[in-house]
Amino acid sequence: MYGAGDFRDRILHLMRGYHHRSYGEAIADIYDEWYEDVTDVAATVERMAALAGPNGSVLELGVGTGRLAVPMATAGARVVGIDSSEAMLAKLAERDPAGTVETVHGHMVDDLPDGPFDAVLVAYNTIFNLLDADTQRRCFEAVAGRLAPGGAFVVEAFVPDIHGSGAGSDISVRSLAVDHVVLSVSVNDPMTQRAEGQFVQFSEAGGVRLRPWSIRWATPAELDAMAAAAGLGLSERFTDMVGAPFDDDSVTHVSVYTKEPPSDR
Repeated sequence: MYGAGDFRDRILHLMRGYHHRSYGEAIADIYDEWYEDVTDVAATVERMAALAGPNGSVLELGVGTGRLAVPMATAGARVVGIDSSEAMLAKLAERDPAGTVETVHGHMVDDLPDGPFDAVLVAYNTIFNLLDADTQRRCFEAVAGRLAPGGAFVVEAFVPDIHGSGAGSDISVRSLAVDHVVLSVSVNDPMTQRAEGQFVQFSEAGGVRLRPWSIRWATPAELDAMAAAAGLGLSERFTDMVGAPFDDDSVTHVSVYTKEPPSDR
């Protein structure tokens, strides 16, 4: 048996060697197959277009394979996407041979391109890929410094189940076919707000493939406080990009933080 402190120590050491490029490099080859329809692309494009305005500029953090960025650019926005994974950006280039999305290879806090941008998007839990609270706070500060007055920072993430999720481990089957099986192996520690895991893929053709992931989750209230400290205010919150009302039963949220224009006074 492990005590709470022992369990936290195990989590800190299980993913030794994991860094901000690990997830993208491990998952890029199958990302589109697994996650192409994980959220509503059309609704995301529509919402970001409304926030950025006609021919507005959008910066996407953790742009990945361009699942959202390319449709936003096709719809008329100027889109810049940043990602620390060269493998992810290579997949984006395959999706976007015309180069409609400008790309930056770098960290989504320390290497953000100069603004101003009309809107910034961090989609589908990507904010949680920043693995400590300080780096998440710095992300809000960096975004605030690149937003145009009145610009919007859109954060899409899950709502942590802080009451029902205890420390522990889990093994489940993600997918199963005649020629392969993918297991999901994870550990969770509410004390540190960290969850880490591996997708372990066994296949006849490729043997064993490990695809690691690691997140530091935060509640909507914690994200609100980070935004406020960076000078951004919560203007809207929905359950999803379509705009379903957010309530106590929502398991996901889309939070829109805005940068107030300077006062004329």
